[in-house]
Amino acid sequence: MADQNTAASTLTDDERKAIAQMPYEEARDKLIEAVQALEAGGLNLDQSMRQWEVGEALAQRAQTLLNEVRAKLDAAQN
Repeated sequence: MADQNTAASTLTDDERKAIAQMPYEEARDKLIEAVQALEAGGLNLDQSMRQWEVGEALAQRAQTLLNEVRAKLDAAQN
């Protein structure tokens, strides 16, 4: 049985690289689009899973950037 963390990815390496280089605002906006697509419905299972995976990657990117800013702010206060 496959572990959820080792499930096959639908994102290409190029897509992952593009997300990894996105500024916060772009990642946030694209995350909103992915969530809206899921909420609107009408997607088949494969499309829904892809939107979910894109959303997860975008959310991780945005959180990483927020964590970096928090670390800089914390360092500046010390």
